[in-house]
Amino acid sequence: MQAAGGTAIAAQHANDSARRYWILAAAIGVSGLVADQAVKAAAIANLDPQHPIPLLGGLVTLQLIRNPGAAFSMGEGFTVVLTFVAIAALIGVAGWGLPRVRHYGWAVTGGFLLAGISGNLYDRLFREPGPLQGHVVDFIQLPYFAIINVADIFITSAAVLVVWLSMISQVGLDGSKLKDEGSPAAAEDGEQDGSPSG
Repeated sequence: MQAAGGTAIAAQHANDSARRYWILAAAIGVSGLVADQAVKAAAIANLDPQHPIPLLGGLVTLQLIRNPGAAFSMGEGFTVVLTFVAIAALIGVAGWGLPRVRHYGWAVTGGFLLAGISGNLYDRLFREPGPLQGHVVDFIQLPYFAIINVADIFITSAAVLVVWLSMISQVGLDGSKLKDEGSPAAAEDGEQDGSPSG
């Protein structure tokens, strides 16, 4: 009876923990989407595509464009395909990735991905020339680089965090430490399992 009660408490604790990380990621995602769309609205209202504004001595230029493709304007003829890819990515992050997260770093990463994907997806769904074919609003130009927006910054930040968490910190979605095959921990596990360590 006590074991069953303890199991129920542990399961409830696990569910509460998972919910906490999911809520954090969702809050970051929604806030990022709102920020992205607000900044895009300001860019549309105040920037003239024919008159870019250089900032920081030309290090950054505010250049308003409407991009039907992906980064560097690639895939301009596949706007609908890119839209469905974004929808699939959003479903994958929200429906598959985030329910497995038990680590604050991965929750923040998931939130950044939600913000970035949904920010550009909103453009493709609701901006001209029409649903599924909308052009993404870009306006931040960096030297020798694509013209980007706030959503792109969120996606890039998420990519950096993925590399940091998986390769530098070596922590999994569930918060457990990832083990290198050549690490002492991995060798010890191999011995305990009865498998050869090398």
